[in-house]
Amino acid sequence: MARNEEAESPDPRRWRALAVCLVSGFMTLLDVSIVNVALPSIRTGLHASVSDLQWVLSGYALMFGLFLVPAGRLGDARGRRAVFLAGLGLFTLASALAGLSPGPGWLACARLLQGAAGGLLNPQVAGFIQQLFRGAERGRAFGLLGATIGLSTAVGPLLGGAIIGVAGPTEGWRWVFYVNVPIGLVLLPVARRLLPAPHTQTAGTSAAVSRNFDPVGVLLLGTGVLLVLLPLIHERDWHGSAKWLLVAAALVVLGAFVGWERRYVRTGRQPVVDLTLFRVRSYALGVAIGLVYFAGFTAIFFIFTLYVQSGLGYSALLAGLAVTPFALGMAAGSALGGRAVIRLGRPMVTAGLAVVTLGLIATDVAVRLDPGHSVGLATMLPLLVAGLGSGFVIAPNQALSLQEVPVQGGGSAAGVLQTGQRIGSAIGIAVIDFLAGRRTAGARA
Repeated sequence: MARNEEAESPDPRRWRALAVCLVSGFMTLLDVSIVNVALPSIRTGLHASVSDLQWVLSGYALMFGLFLVPAGRLGDARGRRAVFLAGLGLFTLASALAGLSPGPGWLACARLLQGAAGGLLNPQVAGFIQQLFRGAERGRAFGLLGATIGLSTAVGPLLGGAIIGVAGPTEGWRWVFYVNVPIGLVLLPVARRLLPAPHTQTAGTSAAVSRNFDPVGVLLLGTGVLLVLLPLIHERDWHGSAKWLLVAAALVVLGAFVGWERRYVRTGRQPVVDLTLFRVRSYALGVAIGLVYFAGFTAIFFIFTLYVQSGLGYSALLAGLAVTPFALGMAAGSALGGRAVIRLGRPMVTAGLAVVTLGLIATDVAVRLDPGHSVGLATMLPLLVAGLGSGFVIAPNQALSLQEVPVQGGGSAAGVLQTGQRIGSAIGIAVIDFLAGRRTAGARA
């Protein structure tokens, strides 16, 4: 397999195709964080309730996480370009519908559609990197993907604050969604021209693809992920402990999923998730690292942004500027890490984790020494260092995790990896939100 891959001549359009993938992926990942700063504008413009705002936020993340693995499998089976174009077109349409929303219910539905579209599109990006690049070039491509992930996470609040500042607090939130429309319309024909078409399939191969899609596996996995994410996303607004029974139910459903997938393989068909991948040490370790790291990585942004906005009175734009050093460091670290990962391997991820730890300790020290309004300046250098370390973690970990995965299964394998990251993010935010709530309650008592 490896010799055949190396023997193939590289696609001369691969770097332009990657640029299309990264811009599209950036647009969908940006919508995870950019809406946070638009919530006050949405509440004013649509007279939305707290529950409405919760669904605007969580609906996107929920559908995004649900669609990642099935979409990855669909791209592997039916052709990545077709699924990518469908996701991009649907995301563009959903963005326009969100901007046109006459009420909060319409907006929540548009966000569900946006999330589904983002989940369709994103696994194809990693699948295309697997398909188009080999060796050191693949590491560099994953480095650019890691930089895209980091920038989209950190730039969202900054860009959202800037758009609302220009367009106004009442209608500015609409332009947070409208900005995706011209970008999507430009990308669609370019993506169709540059992204590689699937290899020609025989009638027998097409029939096998249809037979192997595994709808029961898709349903079980989607239900299990849904049951895990719901109580985490709604940790604050679903009161009481009964919501955690959904996690227990999720374990039962996911156990049934594993049993079904093993049975499905024994019938000679291709499951939605190839469980034998978890016997590959690099992949299993990479999924675990991604889940745990994103639990901390996303939660840090959440609590720091909350601190400077609610605690220190920063505007949305200033809060975005405060986390920009982390984004810049992560972009640089991802680019550098992607270039060196094939040569240095897993020790680079270990070193990155150490650098992140040092940067965050220094950030904590800076906040304690200068807890006033100038905390954004005091934390610039520590956050830059932490971001640099983060770049050495995310992109290299993704490259190493997928290094031994066959190209034809790259989309579904990437979908599982990204689903772990989404679940990790939800866990981290839920835990931080819970601890912050208990601390606030204790202080009031």
